[in-house]
Amino acid sequence: MIIVGAGPTGLMLAAELRLAGVRPLVLERQPQPRDTPKAGGLGGQILQLLRYRGLLERFEAACTGPVPAPRFPFGGVHLDFTQLPDPPMHALPLPQQLLERLLGERAGELGVDLRRGHEVTGVSQDDDAVTVDVRGPDGPYRTSTRYLVGCDGARSRIRDWAGIPFPGTTYPEVNRLAQVTLPDTVTVLGNGDLDVPGFGAIRAGFTRTDHGLLGVGSSPGARSVSLYTIEDETTEYDDDVPMTLAELQDSVHRVLGAHLPLAGSTRLSRFTFKARQAERYREGRILIAGDAAHLFPATGVALNAGMLDAVNLAWKLAADLRGTAPAGLLDTYHAERHMAGARTLLHTRAQVALRRGHDAAAEALREVFTELLADEQPLRRMGALVAGTDIRYPMPGTRLHPLAGTFAPDLTLHTDRGITSVAELMHPARPVLLDLAGRPELRQTASDWRPLVDVHTAKTDDRPADALLIRPDGHVAWAAALDEPADSATPPLREALSAWFGTP
Repeated sequence: MIIVGAGPTGLMLAAELRLAGVRPLVLERQPQPRDTPKAGGLGGQILQLLRYRGLLERFEAACTGPVPAPRFPFGGVHLDFTQLPDPPMHALPLPQQLLERLLGERAGELGVDLRRGHEVTGVSQDDDAVTVDVRGPDGPYRTSTRYLVGCDGARSRIRDWAGIPFPGTTYPEVNRLAQVTLPDTVTVLGNGDLDVPGFGAIRAGFTRTDHGLLGVGSSPGARSVSLYTIEDETTEYDDDVPMTLAELQDSVHRVLGAHLPLAGSTRLSRFTFKARQAERYREGRILIAGDAAHLFPATGVALNAGMLDAVNLAWKLAADLRGTAPAGLLDTYHAERHMAGARTLLHTRAQVALRRGHDAAAEALREVFTELLADEQPLRRMGALVAGTDIRYPMPGTRLHPLAGTFAPDLTLHTDRGITSVAELMHPARPVLLDLAGRPELRQTASDWRPLVDVHTAKTDDRPADALLIRPDGHVAWAAALDEPADSATPPLREALSAWFGTP
Protein backbone atom coordinates (compact mmCIF):
# COMPACT_ATOMS: atom_id res chain seq x y z
CA MET A 1 0.00 0.00 0.00
CA ILE A 2 1.65 3.24 -1.19
CA ILE A 3 0.72 6.85 -0.48
CA VAL A 4 2.27 9.57 -2.66
CA GLY A 5 2.63 12.86 -0.79
CA ALA A 6 3.42 13.67 2.85
CA GLY A 7 1.16 16.67 3.27
CA PRO A 8 -1.66 16.70 5.84
CA THR A 9 -3.90 14.40 3.78
CA GLY A 10 -1.20 11.82 3.11
CA LEU A 11 0.05 11.80 6.70
CA MET A 12 -3.48 11.52 8.10
CA LEU A 13 -4.20 8.63 5.74
CA ALA A 14 -1.00 6.87 6.76
CA ALA A 15 -1.81 7.15 10.47
CA GLU A 16 -5.37 5.93 9.99
CA LEU A 17 -4.15 2.95 7.97
CA ARG A 18 -1.75 2.02 10.76
CA LEU A 19 -4.58 2.12 13.27
CA ALA A 20 -6.39 -0.33 10.98
CA GLY A 21 -3.40 -2.67 10.90
CA VAL A 22 -1.98 -1.73 7.48
CA ARG A 23 1.66 -0.70 6.99
CA PRO A 24 1.67 1.95 4.24
CA LEU A 25 4.72 3.29 2.46
CA VAL A 26 4.68 7.09 2.05
CA LEU A 27 6.75 8.53 -0.81
CA GLU A 28 7.47 12.28 -0.69
CA ARG A 29 9.54 13.96 -3.40
CA GLN A 30 10.72 16.84 -1.18
CA PRO A 31 13.83 15.85 0.82
CA GLN A 32 12.76 17.98 3.78
CA PRO A 33 9.43 19.36 5.04
CA ARG A 34 8.69 22.62 3.25
CA ASP A 35 8.80 25.93 5.11
CA THR A 36 6.65 27.80 2.56
CA PRO A 37 3.67 29.19 4.53
CA LYS A 38 0.38 27.80 3.34
CA ALA A 39 -2.72 27.23 5.45
CA GLY A 40 -2.68 29.10 8.75
CA GLY A 41 -5.10 27.00 10.76
CA LEU A 42 -7.34 24.00 11.06
CA GLY A 43 -11.11 24.19 11.40
CA GLY A 44 -14.41 22.44 10.93
CA GLN A 45 -15.42 18.80 11.35
CA ILE A 46 -11.84 17.53 11.40
CA LEU A 47 -11.41 19.01 14.89
CA GLN A 48 -14.15 16.76 16.21
CA LEU A 49 -12.59 13.80 14.43
CA LEU A 50 -9.21 14.56 16.03
CA ARG A 51 -10.95 14.55 19.40
CA TYR A 52 -12.42 11.15 18.54
CA ARG A 53 -8.83 9.94 18.00
CA GLY A 54 -7.60 11.44 21.26
CA LEU A 55 -5.39 13.95 19.45
CA LEU A 56 -7.15 17.28 19.82
CA GLU A 57 -5.50 18.31 23.10
CA ARG A 58 -2.09 17.61 21.57
CA PHE A 59 -2.90 19.81 18.60
CA GLU A 60 -4.34 22.55 20.81
CA ALA A 61 -1.19 22.57 22.93
CA ALA A 62 0.88 23.24 19.80
CA CYS A 63 -1.17 26.25 18.67
CA THR A 64 0.87 29.33 17.89
CA GLY A 65 -1.50 31.77 19.54
CA PRO A 66 -4.80 32.05 21.40
CA VAL A 67 -7.77 30.30 19.80
CA PRO A 68 -9.53 33.04 17.84
CA ALA A 69 -13.07 34.15 18.47
CA PRO A 70 -15.53 32.18 16.33
CA ARG A 71 -15.78 34.73 13.54
CA PHE A 72 -14.97 33.62 10.01
CA PRO A 73 -14.78 35.36 6.62
CA PHE A 74 -17.33 34.29 4.04
CA GLY A 75 -17.13 35.89 0.62
CA GLY A 76 -16.34 39.40 1.81
CA VAL A 77 -18.68 39.33 4.81
CA HIS A 78 -18.38 37.47 8.11
CA LEU A 79 -20.04 34.57 9.88
CA ASP A 80 -20.02 35.92 13.44
CA PHE A 81 -20.75 33.22 16.03
CA THR A 82 -19.46 35.19 19.02
CA GLN A 83 -22.94 35.63 20.51
CA LEU A 84 -23.79 31.91 20.34
CA PRO A 85 -23.06 29.81 23.45
CA ASP A 86 -22.26 26.77 21.25
CA PRO A 87 -20.79 27.98 17.93
CA PRO A 88 -21.20 25.57 14.99
CA MET A 89 -17.69 26.31 13.72
CA HIS A 90 -14.32 26.33 15.48
CA ALA A 91 -10.72 26.80 14.37
CA LEU A 92 -7.18 26.35 15.69
CA PRO A 93 -4.31 28.73 14.80
CA LEU A 94 -2.00 25.99 13.57
CA PRO A 95 0.22 26.85 10.56
CA GLN A 96 0.45 24.04 8.04
CA GLN A 97 4.18 23.51 8.64
CA LEU A 98 3.44 22.81 12.32
CA LEU A 99 0.41 20.70 11.46
CA GLU A 100 2.53 18.55 9.15
CA ARG A 101 5.16 18.17 11.86
CA LEU A 102 2.54 16.95 14.35
CA LEU A 103 1.01 14.55 11.84
CA GLY A 104 4.48 13.32 10.90
CA GLU A 105 5.29 12.66 14.56
CA ARG A 106 2.03 10.78 14.95
CA ALA A 107 2.76 8.69 11.85
CA GLY A 108 6.25 7.93 13.15
CA GLU A 109 4.91 6.82 16.52
CA LEU A 110 2.60 4.40 14.72
CA GLY A 111 5.44 2.97 12.63
CA VAL A 112 4.73 4.51 9.24
CA ASP A 113 7.50 4.12 6.65
CA LEU A 114 7.98 7.69 5.34
CA ARG A 115 10.62 8.18 2.66
CA ARG A 116 11.52 11.77 1.85
CA GLY A 117 13.39 12.62 -1.30
CA HIS A 118 11.68 9.79 -3.19
CA GLU A 119 9.96 11.13 -6.30
CA VAL A 120 7.45 9.03 -8.20
CA THR A 121 8.32 9.27 -11.90
CA GLY A 122 5.79 6.91 -13.42
CA VAL A 123 2.78 4.77 -12.60
CA SER A 124 0.97 1.97 -14.41
CA GLN A 125 -1.63 -0.53 -13.27
CA ASP A 126 -3.37 -3.76 -14.20
CA ASP A 127 -6.12 -5.77 -12.55
CA ASP A 128 -3.84 -7.01 -9.78
CA ALA A 129 -1.36 -4.27 -8.87
CA VAL A 130 0.06 -0.82 -9.43
CA THR A 131 3.65 -0.55 -10.64
CA VAL A 132 5.50 2.53 -9.40
CA ASP A 133 8.75 3.97 -10.73
CA VAL A 134 10.63 6.03 -8.15
CA ARG A 135 13.76 8.18 -8.19
CA GLY A 136 15.31 8.12 -4.73
CA PRO A 137 18.53 9.46 -3.17
CA ASP A 138 20.35 6.26 -4.20
CA GLY A 139 18.97 6.18 -7.73
CA PRO A 140 15.88 4.90 -9.53
CA TYR A 141 13.96 1.81 -8.50
CA ARG A 142 10.64 0.13 -9.19
CA THR A 143 8.12 -1.26 -6.75
CA SER A 144 4.54 -2.50 -6.86
CA THR A 145 1.54 -2.29 -4.59
CA ARG A 146 -2.07 -3.45 -4.48
CA TYR A 147 -3.31 0.14 -4.16
CA LEU A 148 -1.81 3.59 -4.60
CA VAL A 149 -3.31 6.82 -3.25
CA GLY A 150 -2.30 10.16 -4.73
CA CYS A 151 -2.17 12.83 -2.03
CA ASP A 152 0.23 14.88 -4.14
CA GLY A 153 -1.62 18.16 -4.35
CA ALA A 154 -3.29 20.37 -6.89
CA ARG A 155 -0.88 19.51 -9.71
CA SER A 156 -1.18 15.80 -8.97
CA ARG A 157 0.78 13.68 -11.40
CA ILE A 158 -0.89 10.59 -9.95
CA ARG A 159 -4.27 11.96 -11.01
CA ASP A 160 -2.94 12.71 -14.49
CA TRP A 161 -1.29 9.29 -14.92
CA ALA A 162 -4.54 7.63 -13.83
CA GLY A 163 -6.41 9.58 -16.52
CA ILE A 164 -8.84 11.22 -14.10
CA PRO A 165 -10.32 14.48 -15.49
CA PHE A 166 -10.09 17.55 -13.23
CA PRO A 167 -12.56 20.07 -14.66
CA GLY A 168 -13.32 23.47 -13.19
CA THR A 169 -12.47 27.15 -13.15
CA THR A 170 -9.36 29.18 -12.38
CA TYR A 171 -10.14 32.68 -11.13
CA PRO A 172 -7.89 35.66 -11.93
CA GLU A 173 -7.51 36.51 -8.25
CA VAL A 174 -4.24 36.67 -6.36
CA ASN A 175 -4.70 36.46 -2.60
CA ARG A 176 -2.07 37.53 -0.11
CA LEU A 177 -2.42 36.68 3.56
CA ALA A 178 -0.07 37.75 6.32
CA GLN A 179 0.41 38.19 10.04
CA VAL A 180 2.47 41.34 10.45
CA THR A 181 3.82 43.63 13.14
CA LEU A 182 3.21 47.36 12.97
CA PRO A 183 5.72 50.12 13.70
CA ASP A 184 5.01 52.62 16.46
CA THR A 185 3.93 55.17 13.86
CA VAL A 186 0.75 53.19 13.16
CA THR A 187 -1.88 53.28 15.90
CA VAL A 188 -4.41 50.51 16.54
CA LEU A 189 -7.57 52.29 17.66
CA GLY A 190 -10.04 51.00 20.21
CA ASN A 191 -12.40 49.69 17.53
CA GLY A 192 -9.59 47.81 15.75
CA ASP A 193 -9.12 50.41 12.99
CA LEU A 194 -5.58 51.42 12.02
CA ASP A 195 -4.54 55.09 12.09
CA VAL A 196 -1.87 55.53 9.41
CA PRO A 197 0.19 58.76 9.24
CA GLY A 198 -0.52 60.76 6.12
CA PHE A 199 -3.55 58.66 5.23
CA GLY A 200 -5.93 58.38 8.15
CA ALA A 201 -8.03 55.43 9.30
CA ILE A 202 -8.06 52.00 7.70
CA ARG A 203 -11.08 50.31 9.16
CA ALA A 204 -11.03 46.83 10.59
CA GLY A 205 -12.74 44.21 8.46
CA PHE A 206 -12.98 44.52 4.69
CA THR A 207 -12.35 47.62 2.59
CA ARG A 208 -13.28 47.48 -1.11
CA THR A 209 -11.78 49.75 -3.72
CA ASP A 210 -11.77 49.82 -7.51
CA HIS A 211 -8.51 47.87 -7.38
CA GLY A 212 -9.37 45.03 -5.03
CA LEU A 213 -10.08 44.19 -1.41
CA LEU A 214 -8.14 44.76 1.80
CA GLY A 215 -8.90 42.87 4.99
CA VAL A 216 -7.61 43.92 8.42
CA GLY A 217 -7.93 41.91 11.60
CA SER A 218 -6.60 43.47 14.79
CA SER A 219 -7.15 43.80 18.51
CA PRO A 220 -6.99 47.13 20.39
CA GLY A 221 -3.45 47.81 21.59
CA ALA A 222 -1.93 44.83 19.75
CA ARG A 223 1.05 45.40 17.48
CA SER A 224 0.43 42.24 15.47
CA VAL A 225 -2.39 42.29 12.91
CA SER A 226 -3.57 40.10 10.07
CA LEU A 227 -3.67 41.56 6.57
CA TYR A 228 -5.40 40.15 3.51
CA THR A 229 -5.48 41.50 -0.03
CA ILE A 230 -7.23 40.31 -3.18
CA GLU A 231 -6.35 41.62 -6.62
CA ASP A 232 -7.12 40.50 -10.15
CA GLU A 233 -3.78 39.79 -11.82
CA THR A 234 -2.51 37.96 -14.87
CA THR A 235 0.87 37.19 -13.30
CA GLU A 236 1.56 33.50 -12.72
CA TYR A 237 3.35 32.84 -9.45
CA ASP A 238 5.35 29.79 -8.46
CA ASP A 239 3.81 28.43 -5.26
CA ASP A 240 7.26 27.35 -4.06
CA VAL A 241 8.62 30.93 -4.20
CA PRO A 242 7.76 32.62 -0.88
CA MET A 243 6.03 35.98 -0.77
CA THR A 244 8.05 38.86 0.67
CA LEU A 245 7.01 41.68 2.96
CA ALA A 246 7.74 44.15 0.15
CA GLU A 247 5.40 42.25 -2.18
CA LEU A 248 2.64 42.50 0.43
CA GLN A 249 3.23 46.24 0.92
CA ASP A 250 3.09 46.77 -2.84
CA SER A 251 -0.23 44.90 -2.98
CA VAL A 252 -1.70 47.00 -0.14
CA HIS A 253 -0.55 50.14 -1.95
CA ARG A 254 -2.21 49.08 -5.22
CA VAL A 255 -5.49 48.19 -3.51
CA LEU A 256 -5.66 51.09 -1.07
CA GLY A 257 -3.68 53.76 -2.89
CA ALA A 258 -1.58 54.40 0.21
CA HIS A 259 1.57 53.08 1.83
CA LEU A 260 1.07 51.06 5.01
CA PRO A 261 4.29 50.90 7.11
CA LEU A 262 5.10 47.39 8.35
CA ALA A 263 7.83 46.43 10.80
CA GLY A 264 7.98 42.69 10.19
CA SER A 265 6.00 39.52 9.68
CA THR A 266 5.44 36.11 11.22
CA ARG A 267 3.51 34.67 8.29
CA LEU A 268 3.42 35.52 4.58
CA SER A 269 1.51 33.46 2.02
CA ARG A 270 0.19 33.92 -1.48
CA PHE A 271 -2.33 31.78 -3.32
CA THR A 272 -4.73 31.78 -6.23
CA PHE A 273 -8.25 30.40 -6.27
CA LYS A 274 -9.51 27.49 -8.32
CA ALA A 275 -12.83 25.66 -8.27
CA ARG A 276 -12.11 22.14 -9.46
CA GLN A 277 -13.25 18.63 -8.62
CA ALA A 278 -12.05 15.34 -10.05
CA GLU A 279 -14.73 13.47 -11.96
CA ARG A 280 -13.94 10.36 -9.94
CA TYR A 281 -11.79 9.68 -6.90
CA ARG A 282 -10.88 6.16 -8.01
CA GLU A 283 -9.55 4.68 -11.23
CA GLY A 284 -8.94 0.97 -10.78
CA ARG A 285 -6.31 0.54 -8.09
CA ILE A 286 -5.38 4.22 -8.00
CA LEU A 287 -7.25 6.62 -5.70
CA ILE A 288 -6.85 10.35 -5.01
CA ALA A 289 -7.56 12.50 -1.97
CA GLY A 290 -7.15 16.07 -0.74
CA ASP A 291 -6.09 18.77 -3.20
CA ALA A 292 -5.50 16.11 -5.83
CA ALA A 293 -9.26 15.51 -5.77
CA HIS A 294 -10.65 19.00 -5.19
CA LEU A 295 -9.70 22.69 -5.08
CA PHE A 296 -11.95 25.28 -3.46
CA PRO A 297 -12.09 29.03 -4.21
CA ALA A 298 -12.11 30.12 -0.55
CA THR A 299 -9.85 29.82 2.47
CA GLY A 300 -10.26 27.71 5.59
CA VAL A 301 -11.81 24.54 4.12
CA ALA A 302 -9.21 22.59 2.14
CA LEU A 303 -7.43 20.95 5.10
CA ASN A 304 -10.74 19.97 6.66
CA ALA A 305 -11.94 18.34 3.43
CA GLY A 306 -8.66 16.59 2.61
CA MET A 307 -8.07 15.09 6.04
CA LEU A 308 -11.68 13.88 6.18
CA ASP A 309 -11.11 12.23 2.78
CA ALA A 310 -8.25 10.33 4.40
CA VAL A 311 -10.29 9.17 7.39
CA ASN A 312 -13.14 8.00 5.14
CA LEU A 313 -10.80 6.09 2.84
CA ALA A 314 -8.43 4.45 5.33
CA TRP A 315 -10.73 1.92 6.99
CA LYS A 316 -12.24 0.90 3.65
CA LEU A 317 -8.82 0.32 2.09
CA ALA A 318 -7.74 -1.64 5.17
CA ALA A 319 -10.81 -3.88 4.96
CA ASP A 320 -10.11 -4.56 1.29
CA LEU A 321 -6.47 -5.38 1.99
CA ARG A 322 -7.49 -7.72 4.83
CA GLY A 323 -10.01 -9.46 2.58
CA THR A 324 -12.97 -8.61 4.84
CA ALA A 325 -14.51 -5.83 2.73
CA PRO A 326 -17.97 -6.48 1.31
CA ALA A 327 -18.45 -5.98 -2.42
CA GLY A 328 -18.45 -2.31 -3.39
CA LEU A 329 -17.13 -0.98 -0.07
CA LEU A 330 -14.18 0.83 -1.65
CA ASP A 331 -16.46 2.46 -4.21
CA THR A 332 -18.34 4.19 -1.38
CA TYR A 333 -15.25 6.35 -0.88
CA HIS A 334 -15.95 8.15 -4.14
CA ALA A 335 -19.70 8.22 -3.57
CA GLU A 336 -19.43 9.78 -0.11
CA ARG A 337 -16.46 12.07 -0.40
CA HIS A 338 -17.29 13.32 -3.91
CA MET A 339 -20.67 14.35 -2.52
CA ALA A 340 -18.97 16.09 0.42
CA GLY A 341 -16.53 17.81 -1.95
CA ALA A 342 -19.39 19.01 -4.15
CA ARG A 343 -21.08 20.44 -1.06
CA THR A 344 -17.92 22.34 -0.14
CA LEU A 345 -17.53 23.51 -3.73
CA LEU A 346 -21.11 24.82 -3.57
CA HIS A 347 -20.54 27.22 -0.68
CA THR A 348 -17.06 28.27 -1.79
CA ARG A 349 -18.38 29.15 -5.26
CA ALA A 350 -21.13 31.12 -3.54
CA GLN A 351 -18.37 33.02 -1.75
CA VAL A 352 -16.86 33.89 -5.14
CA ALA A 353 -20.15 35.47 -6.19
CA LEU A 354 -20.36 37.42 -2.94
CA ARG A 355 -16.83 38.78 -2.93
CA ARG A 356 -16.07 39.45 -6.60
CA GLY A 357 -18.89 41.82 -7.41
CA HIS A 358 -18.07 45.55 -7.17
CA ASP A 359 -21.23 47.21 -8.44
CA ALA A 360 -24.31 48.37 -6.53
CA ALA A 361 -26.08 45.06 -7.09
CA ALA A 362 -23.21 43.15 -5.51
CA GLU A 363 -23.17 45.49 -2.52
CA ALA A 364 -26.91 44.95 -2.13
CA LEU A 365 -26.39 41.17 -2.23
CA ARG A 366 -23.79 41.35 0.54
CA GLU A 367 -26.01 43.61 2.62
CA VAL A 368 -29.01 41.27 2.33
CA PHE A 369 -26.81 38.27 3.11
CA THR A 370 -25.45 40.03 6.19
CA GLU A 371 -28.99 40.77 7.39
CA LEU A 372 -29.93 37.10 7.05
CA LEU A 373 -26.95 36.16 9.21
CA ALA A 374 -28.30 38.30 12.03
CA ASP A 375 -30.84 35.51 12.70
CA GLU A 376 -29.64 32.45 14.62
CA GLN A 377 -31.10 29.70 12.45
CA PRO A 378 -29.55 30.75 9.12
CA LEU A 379 -26.30 31.59 10.93
CA ARG A 380 -26.14 28.08 12.38
CA ARG A 381 -27.02 26.58 9.00
CA MET A 382 -24.18 28.44 7.31
CA GLY A 383 -21.78 27.45 10.08
CA ALA A 384 -22.60 23.76 9.65
CA LEU A 385 -22.20 24.11 5.89
CA VAL A 386 -18.72 25.65 6.16
CA ALA A 387 -17.64 23.26 8.93
CA GLY A 388 -18.82 20.23 6.95
CA THR A 389 -20.91 19.03 9.89
CA ASP A 390 -24.10 18.98 7.82
CA ILE A 391 -22.87 16.06 5.69
CA ARG A 392 -25.13 13.01 5.80
CA TYR A 393 -23.82 10.06 3.85
CA PRO A 394 -26.42 7.87 2.11
CA MET A 395 -26.92 4.62 4.01
CA PRO A 396 -28.43 1.37 2.70
CA GLY A 397 -31.83 0.28 3.91
CA THR A 398 -35.27 1.79 4.41
CA ARG A 399 -36.91 3.62 7.33
CA LEU A 400 -33.55 5.06 8.33
CA HIS A 401 -33.10 6.72 11.70
CA PRO A 402 -32.41 10.51 11.52
CA LEU A 403 -28.86 9.87 12.80
CA ALA A 404 -27.99 7.39 10.04
CA GLY A 405 -25.22 8.81 7.86
CA THR A 406 -24.38 11.67 10.24
CA PHE A 407 -21.35 12.10 12.47
CA ALA A 408 -22.03 10.29 15.75
CA PRO A 409 -22.85 12.59 18.68
CA ASP A 410 -20.33 12.53 21.52
CA LEU A 411 -22.55 11.12 24.25
CA THR A 412 -21.42 10.81 27.84
CA LEU A 413 -21.66 7.09 28.63
CA HIS A 414 -22.16 5.37 31.98
CA THR A 415 -20.81 1.82 31.96
CA ASP A 416 -19.96 -0.89 34.49
CA ARG A 417 -16.35 0.29 34.24
CA GLY A 418 -17.15 3.95 34.86
CA ILE A 419 -17.86 7.03 32.79
CA THR A 420 -16.61 7.25 29.23
CA SER A 421 -17.78 8.83 25.96
CA VAL A 422 -18.32 8.05 22.31
CA ALA A 423 -15.12 10.01 21.56
CA GLU A 424 -13.06 7.75 23.84
CA LEU A 425 -14.54 4.61 22.32
CA MET A 426 -13.45 5.82 18.88
CA HIS A 427 -9.77 6.28 19.75
CA PRO A 428 -8.75 2.91 18.19
CA ALA A 429 -10.63 3.76 14.94
CA ARG A 430 -12.70 0.57 15.07
CA PRO A 431 -16.40 -0.01 14.37
CA VAL A 432 -18.58 0.17 17.47
CA LEU A 433 -22.05 -1.13 18.26
CA LEU A 434 -23.27 0.90 21.21
CA ASP A 435 -26.23 -0.58 23.11
CA LEU A 436 -27.87 2.26 25.02
CA ALA A 437 -31.04 0.50 26.16
CA GLY A 438 -30.08 -3.00 27.28
CA ARG A 439 -30.90 -4.77 24.02
CA PRO A 440 -29.33 -8.28 24.25
CA GLU A 441 -30.83 -9.34 20.92
CA LEU A 442 -28.94 -6.56 19.15
CA ARG A 443 -25.69 -7.47 20.88
CA GLN A 444 -26.25 -11.10 19.94
CA THR A 445 -26.71 -10.13 16.29
CA ALA A 446 -23.47 -8.16 16.32
CA SER A 447 -21.58 -11.00 18.01
CA ASP A 448 -21.40 -12.76 14.63
CA TRP A 449 -19.10 -9.93 13.48
CA ARG A 450 -16.56 -10.23 16.26
CA PRO A 451 -13.66 -9.37 16.17
CA LEU A 452 -14.50 -6.84 13.41
CA VAL A 453 -16.92 -4.81 15.57
CA ASP A 454 -16.55 -3.75 19.22
CA VAL A 455 -19.75 -4.06 21.25
CA HIS A 456 -20.38 -1.82 24.27
CA THR A 457 -23.31 -1.48 26.65
CA ALA A 458 -23.92 1.87 28.33
CA LYS A 459 -26.52 4.31 29.54
CA THR A 460 -26.69 7.97 28.62
CA ASP A 461 -28.87 10.95 29.47
CA ASP A 462 -31.34 11.93 26.74
CA ARG A 463 -30.45 8.93 24.60
CA PRO A 464 -31.12 9.66 20.92
CA ALA A 465 -31.56 5.98 19.98
CA ASP A 466 -31.65 2.53 21.54
CA ALA A 467 -28.46 1.55 19.75
CA LEU A 468 -25.87 3.03 17.38
CA LEU A 469 -23.63 1.26 14.89
CA ILE A 470 -20.69 3.64 14.33
CA ARG A 471 -18.15 3.25 11.52
CA PRO A 472 -14.42 3.86 12.15
CA ASP A 473 -14.73 7.32 10.55
CA GLY A 474 -17.26 8.31 13.23
CA HIS A 475 -20.37 8.18 11.04
CA VAL A 476 -23.50 6.34 12.11
CA ALA A 477 -24.13 3.33 9.86
CA TRP A 478 -27.39 2.35 11.59
CA ALA A 479 -29.47 3.30 14.61
CA ALA A 480 -32.40 1.68 16.42
CA ALA A 481 -35.30 3.97 17.25
CA LEU A 482 -36.34 4.33 20.88
CA ASP A 483 -38.17 1.18 22.03
CA GLU A 484 -38.05 -0.27 18.50
CA PRO A 485 -39.23 -3.94 18.60
CA ALA A 486 -36.63 -6.62 18.08
CA ASP A 487 -38.25 -7.98 14.94
CA SER A 488 -38.09 -4.49 13.46
CA ALA A 489 -34.57 -3.57 14.63
CA THR A 490 -32.60 -6.78 14.19
CA PRO A 491 -32.89 -7.34 10.40
CA PRO A 492 -31.76 -3.77 9.51
CA LEU A 493 -28.82 -4.12 11.93
CA ARG A 494 -27.74 -7.34 10.25
CA GLU A 495 -28.13 -5.66 6.86
CA ALA A 496 -25.99 -2.70 7.95
CA LEU A 497 -23.29 -4.95 9.42
CA SER A 498 -23.16 -6.94 6.19
CA ALA A 499 -23.12 -3.82 4.01
CA TRP A 500 -20.19 -2.22 5.82
CA PHE A 501 -18.22 -5.07 7.37
CA GLY A 502 -18.93 -8.11 5.19
CA THR A 503 -20.42 -11.52 5.80
CA PRO A 504 -19.34 -13.07 9.11
